[in-house]
Amino acid sequence: MLRLGLILFIFIGTTLAGIAMVAALTVGQDAWQQLLLVAALGALAGVPVSWFVAKALYQA
Repeated sequence: MLRLGLILFIFIGTTLAGIAMVAALTVGQDAWQQLLLVAALGALAGVPVSWFVAKALYQA
C-alpha cells in the first residue's frame, strides 16, 4: 500500500499544490515566500489524501 500511496502522492500532491497556488495568486498574494509556503502546504495536504485514496483502493 505504501508504493501505491507514493505514486498517488506524486499526482495528488502536485494537484493540491497547484490549486493552492492558483488560489493564492487569485487573491493577490504574489510574494515568492508566500507562494512557496502555500505550495508546501498544498503538497503537505496531499499526504493524508493520498493515504486515504490508497486505502480505499485496497479495500475495493
